[in-house]
Amino acid sequence: MLIAHYNTHISNQGLLVIFVLFGLINIGLFYTNFLLFIPRYLNQKKYISYGLAVFGTILLIGFEKYGLALMFKKYTLIRENGHGVIGFASYYISAFFTSLFFILLSTVLKFTLDWFLNERIQRDLENQRLSAELAFLKSQINPHFLFNSLNSIYSLAYQRSETTPEAILKLSEIMRYMLYECNDNKVDLAKELQYLQNYIDLQKIRFGKKAYVDFEIKGVVGSQQIVPLLLIAFIENAFKHGVASNPVFPINICIDIKQAGLVFKIQNSKHHFNKDEAGGIGLNNVKRRLDLLYPQKYSLNINNTADIYTCELSLDL
Repeated sequence: MLIAHYNTHISNQGLLVIFVLFGLINIGLFYTNFLLFIPRYLNQKKYISYGLAVFGTILLIGFEKYGLALMFKKYTLIRENGHGVIGFASYYISAFFTSLFFILLSTVLKFTLDWFLNERIQRDLENQRLSAELAFLKSQINPHFLFNSLNSIYSLAYQRSETTPEAILKLSEIMRYMLYECNDNKVDLAKELQYLQNYIDLQKIRFGKKAYVDFEIKGVVGSQQIVPLLLIAFIENAFKHGVASNPVFPINICIDIKQAGLVFKIQNSKHHFNKDEAGGIGLNNVKRRLDLLYPQKYSLNINNTADIYTCELSLDL
């Protein structure tokens, strides 16, 4: 918006004055407010200083514009068709509101850009916080699992079991997966299922012929991916708190794979003498990871009775 009144037939010189000279003044006012007044006064909550700076600048710009208009009077102050001259008051009021428009425009733009910048910073900080929390949660998994597995192998070695070498081999395969293939945010579902199978095999070796586990995979395993080490906590708890030596009621694990998700269900009978709460660090960990990595994309139902523990997880991959 430029303050200019001119004849219908205007020369190139007139266009230069109106669209360049006055345009540069308005642009300068825009950036003075954008880069100087808002950061120095408004962002520092110096509202009176900001108002005085803006008001004073607008007043001075009005005189400056009128002075330039006098220099190029025939392009700016002569009314169209030459009928009269625009007076100082009319021109100054028009210049004042034009300057105010550019001040308001720069203020709106500055606050809009600052809002988007702050939103991006907040998102980056939140992502960093979540990444740090996930790294901490994941760091809890490996030592916890390794401690339990080493205890199992120690028991086998103490009993001089012939299955000790096989158990060590299974553990090495499991640890290779955990150390080298779980560094990405997601892994192939097929690899995660193989990891679960290796863990179950390791537990069967530990229990010898007294372990009864039904592990069933339904559906087609294709290119689906899953966050690693999510399901293992449920299976660990089944062996820790459940009864694996009952052929009538074995530990039952079923994974029903869909095109874009899966349903994981595990059920086990419970030791009557085991007073520990099923869950502990493992389930608290996996619940938190689900909240962070699959918000609004999972449902977890746990039914914990005196004799039976059932858990069902539905997950959108």
